[in-house]
Amino acid sequence: MQLPAGRLESRTREFSLRTEIGLDTEEDFRRLVIGRSADGRVTRLGDVAEIRIGPESDRSLLRTNGRAGVGIGIEAQSKANVLEVVRGVRHEVDRLREGLPKGAALVINVDNGVSIEAAIREVLIAVLFAFISVLVVIYGFLGTLRATFIPAITIPVSVIAACIAINVLGYSINVITLLGIVLAIGLVVDDSIVVLENIHRRAEFDEPPLVAAVRGSREIGFAVVATTLTLVTVFVPISFLPGDLGRLFREFGLTLAAAVLFSALIALTLTPMLASRLPPEREMQHGKFAKLVEQFFKKLSARYESDLRHVMQRPLLIVGIVAGLSVVGGVTFKFLPEEFAPSQDIGRLFVTLQAPEGASFEYTDAPWSERKRGAKEIAASLTKQLGTLQGVRTNTAIPNALRGGWGSPVQAVIGGPDYEQLGEWSAKLATLAESNPGLIGVDQSYKPRKPQIRVAIDRDKAADLGVSLQTVGRTLETMLGSRIVTTFIDRGREYNVILQGRADERATTTDLTNLTVRSDRSGEIVPLASIVRLNEVATPTTLSRFDRLRSVKVTANLAEDYTMGEAVKWFETTVRKELPPGATLMWDGESADYVRSGGQLWVTLLFAVLIVFLVLAAQFESFVHPAIIMTTVPLALLGAVFGLKLHGMSINIYSQIAVIMLIGIAAKNGVLIVEFANQLRDRGMEFREAIVKAAATRLRPVLMTSLCTAFGAIPFLLATGAGAEQRKPIGIVVFYGTLLSVCLTLLVVPAVYSLVARRTKPSGHMTRLVDRLLGATTE
Repeated sequence: MQLPAGRLESRTREFSLRTEIGLDTEEDFRRLVIGRSADGRVTRLGDVAEIRIGPESDRSLLRTNGRAGVGIGIEAQSKANVLEVVRGVRHEVDRLREGLPKGAALVINVDNGVSIEAAIREVLIAVLFAFISVLVVIYGFLGTLRATFIPAITIPVSVIAACIAINVLGYSINVITLLGIVLAIGLVVDDSIVVLENIHRRAEFDEPPLVAAVRGSREIGFAVVATTLTLVTVFVPISFLPGDLGRLFREFGLTLAAAVLFSALIALTLTPMLASRLPPEREMQHGKFAKLVEQFFKKLSARYESDLRHVMQRPLLIVGIVAGLSVVGGVTFKFLPEEFAPSQDIGRLFVTLQAPEGASFEYTDAPWSERKRGAKEIAASLTKQLGTLQGVRTNTAIPNALRGGWGSPVQAVIGGPDYEQLGEWSAKLATLAESNPGLIGVDQSYKPRKPQIRVAIDRDKAADLGVSLQTVGRTLETMLGSRIVTTFIDRGREYNVILQGRADERATTTDLTNLTVRSDRSGEIVPLASIVRLNEVATPTTLSRFDRLRSVKVTANLAEDYTMGEAVKWFETTVRKELPPGATLMWDGESADYVRSGGQLWVTLLFAVLIVFLVLAAQFESFVHPAIIMTTVPLALLGAVFGLKLHGMSINIYSQIAVIMLIGIAAKNGVLIVEFANQLRDRGMEFREAIVKAAATRLRPVLMTSLCTAFGAIPFLLATGAGAEQRKPIGIVVFYGTLLSVCLTLLVVPAVYSLVARRTKPSGHMTRLVDRLLGATTE
């Protein structure tokens, strides 16, 4: 221990003084003289106190696999790569193990990299599976490997280009960007398929390959640009969602947008060039499979055209059937469960035991056996088993993969005027929540049960005996409150020197009253019991505020078949009916994320629909044609709803993001049909004949692109392993939404077109009119 002692100053030099007392070890403190008796005997600190070096607080304990230990938490910074940090820590742990003393062990208890690496492996497998699935679909529709090669090359080129964009934007290859790449595989081939199919169709009319490539790409160019801009205007808003959702899905949306933009560029440049290098159609040697494919699609197209002509005689019937399906879909949607995000198994869970208020640390110090099962099964099993323990309150929680950390998913916050009133309200609400079988582990933050002893000093008696309030307070602090009196230095580090009464002399209220203080006036010893009065009361453990209001939090876990949406609705209804108007209901934790994100996502959905409509209106120079195309959106949403219901899935942030994506995916098919119908009308074809021929001609590319998108989502639909809970809702929405959309689009779009588009002008009519007027003015 060192003490400052001033400085020495001369005309030329200055010295600072520090007095070294020499208190560096336990023995030094034991030998410290604290008094001298009348007969000259020395009293040392070791004579009246037990002196030892130990932890500053022994009220917490860490055990790893039953052995006492010390924990070190390492957190990655906000912009750091978690896997790089994790791998660096693993390397350092392996290096440090070599120098540990005998009997010591260095282990990693919690490793967030394990679940991330496992999820990335699963997504990489999904990338490969999606690539193969899409190639199988393309080959099944074209029938030749040579023709399959042209759209297939779009996939690696677009993915590599998207990765370059990811790098430029400062993103990394992670689970989110890989999710975007998997879905992009089914989308990037669409433009190339449409261009190639149109070139192939013209080549069948004996056009030379180069001429067919040029004319075919020009003929379909408008549709490619329209569908690409439609997709991009859907994906980009996802990247700019506010708050945590925006940070989570920003890389996802921009990855998809970049991949689709590059695919359109490739479709309009590389695809025609490769197609022009194919030999003329009459010189190509088609195998049996290719001939079978051609025959099948010719028959399918002829049958579809024939059936469509009959349907076009009763277009209102088709519209009525779809309206009825929409009603059924709306009812089904109402019964879908809602939650913020599906519970994700990341390989660990937390178990808490809460002893009665005021219980000692030793009361809860008991070992636990190891269990090797899935997180949900372990949590459910432990909840059941721990419920039999007497004297403690138990709770199990699975860590939240999105928020990090852990805690009860349902956190209802009640705000009000004062804590006593809030205590009554929260107790009533917690009691009602315990009667709800969907809510388990119900708890509240206001617990006026913590035992507290209030020491009331009789000031008059203290003044008569010459004992000051400061002396009483300092004595209590020293004996019972771990008073820090100074510091000492050991091996270059400074530690506190703490005064505290022995544990066996501060266990009961009698020990407290047996303390003595010295009179400042007479110097005599005065029993503390003569000047204080003890009152044992119960007080709350915490008094919290939320959003600047006095508040009490009621928390709960969800039963296996109970969703966050049901829990939020139950609390809102109960608070409204059972609590007075002065009670304010707020939300925290995962339940706050659910309430906040739901509104954000649906607003984003509406904006996405509006933006797509305006983009199409600008391209088609009409409000009617985009409206016809947008009828495909509710058809896709029907498929998404029915798919979620079929698989027992919930509406969550992942399924909602997929629904927003579905807007652009569904609109593509309508663009292909409406745009070509406009072209045929512009060439002089009769109105109804134009829409029938357009739908029949675009049947093959519509089916190809839709099935490529649907099959590209199959790896998500069948997802297993780490992160499957995130991927599965996206796969279900995209797969079922795309399939139902394409089936209904082939009937609904022609029917609606025939009803509302008869008086419209083809795309580009206004542009050509302006050009003619400008030319006439110039002349």
